[in-house]
Amino acid sequence: MPLGLGRRKKASPLVENEEAEPIRAGLNVPGMDGLDGGVVGLGEGATSEGLPPPPSSMRPRLIFHTQLAHGSPTGRIEGFSNVRELYAKIGEAFGIPPSEVMFCTLNTHKVDMDKLLGGQIGLEDFIFAHIKGQKKEIDVFKGEDALGLTITDNGAGYAFIKVRNIELINYIVIHQIQVINVGDMIESINGHRLIGCRHYEVAKMLKELPKGKEFTIKLVEPLKAFGSRSASGVQLGTGRGTLRLRSKGPATVEELPSAFEEKAIEKVDDLLESYMGIRDSELAATMVELGKDKKNPDEFAEALDETLGDFAFPDEFVFDVWGAIGDAKVGRV
Repeated sequence: MPLGLGRRKKASPLVENEEAEPIRAGLNVPGMDGLDGGVVGLGEGATSEGLPPPPSSMRPRLIFHTQLAHGSPTGRIEGFSNVRELYAKIGEAFGIPPSEVMFCTLNTHKVDMDKLLGGQIGLEDFIFAHIKGQKKEIDVFKGEDALGLTITDNGAGYAFIKVRNIELINYIVIHQIQVINVGDMIESINGHRLIGCRHYEVAKMLKELPKGKEFTIKLVEPLKAFGSRSASGVQLGTGRGTLRLRSKGPATVEELPSAFEEKAIEKVDDLLESYMGIRDSELAATMVELGKDKKNPDEFAEALDETLGDFAFPDEFVFDVWGAIGDAKVGRV
């Protein structure tokens, strides 16, 4: 709809004494020799418009190595096509319910939001799974319109804190409460359970809380290691090639993002934070993919409505995203 018209096996998966083994030793991609620089994506629907997914026997077989972030033996996982299936495989490998997995980081056991597993996994990346730890309930006074929190989600029903923005005026309030941390999962706000909600829904709820009043937030923090935790001896990913995860579509091997796409994704992710209080590199990548071949903003808006209509992006935001994609194409920062 044009803009302005109101667009609305089976061996045990645990590996003993394998810390020094190259983590992609089990990589086997039939029919894809010379894949350096390739990218693999995960999802549940068609591989391209109008085409059904290939049979499972013809899909690439990729084996990844993983540990629990607080410490565990090394596990092997394979055969997942999206984030929910990834968590199920992690749960199977370590004998825990998949619902215990909060999020994953790549090549670090630390709660590092720059290393957060989003829509892509490097073919040589090592996956660290962060599971639920201590629960906490805090009363927070909302003194200003903005709380200084940026929300993301794990693609499987858990929203959590990705950024505490020190530039916002409410920084002092949030940082006085040291129990609110990056990586904390938001379980409920004022008794309203948020499990299963997307990041933009949680961010909207936080924004709409009345200023000048307290609210109660229940959080779950990632389980912490006892004492120091070291990943020494584990060979981490080198970034050659990527496995892309999508909410829809099967696992696919793709080319690495171009310099234009990387810059455009970064700019669109910044706009998502500015407009909606969320960061989501996979959503940003999808928007760039939808817009990079469009001839005008109306075509882009129609594509967004068709693919991402649930977000109900405002026209102003769509124009800014279109402009960001155009700027990235011509090399403007």
